[in-house]
Amino acid sequence: MTDETDKTKSRDPRQDRLKSALRENLKRRKTQARERAATAGSLQDDDSPPPEETAGKTGR
Repeated sequence: MTDETDKTKSRDPRQDRLKSALRENLKRRKTQARERAATAGSLQDDDSPPPEETAGKTGR
C-alpha cells in the first residue's frame, strides 16, 4: 500500500506540466466558446433599423 502512495506523491514533473497545460487549454477554449456564443447571439438578436445616415436615402 505504501508503494501506491509513493507513486502518487513522486509524480513525474512532465505529467504535472501536461495536466496543467491541459487545464489551461480547456479554460481558454471554454472562454472562446462563450465569447463566440455571445457574439452569435447578439448578431441574431440585432433587429434594429439601419443607421440614420443610410435610412431614407434615394441614391443621389
